[in-house]
Amino acid sequence: MVMLHINSPRTDDDSIEQEIRQKGLEGPRITPKDIEAAIASECYFTAAEGFLGHAWANALDARGIKPPEHLDRVTICVLTLRNGYTIVGTSACAAPENFDATIGRKIARQNATQQIWPLLGYALRSVLNSQS
Repeated sequence: MVMLHINSPRTDDDSIEQEIRQKGLEGPRITPKDIEAAIASECYFTAAEGFLGHAWANALDARGIKPPEHLDRVTICVLTLRNGYTIVGTSACAAPENFDATIGRKIARQNATQQIWPLLGYALRSVLNSQS
């Protein structure tokens, strides 16, 4: 299989915020700082750790249990927002030799934080609607 590597424009949250500012767009909006401020706590674990935690929580003797190997390559990030709502982001690595725990946590967190944008956007739109 041939994989093409095509450079795409940066679409990370900070670069988009920078572009918005450069264009002088000053209306009410959610910013990356708002997203970070909404997060009260974060927790990371692999699916393998979750597998073992499930065995322990169900009073099974987890000492002899070995989770399926592929679960070591799935990273889960649980973000708890200031209002108590929880959001889950995941990352998975197709090839075991490419797995890196730090990168997995970054991707899982990024996937979780992307879910906060529409929630805060809805809240902002509700406030703006009540003001009009």
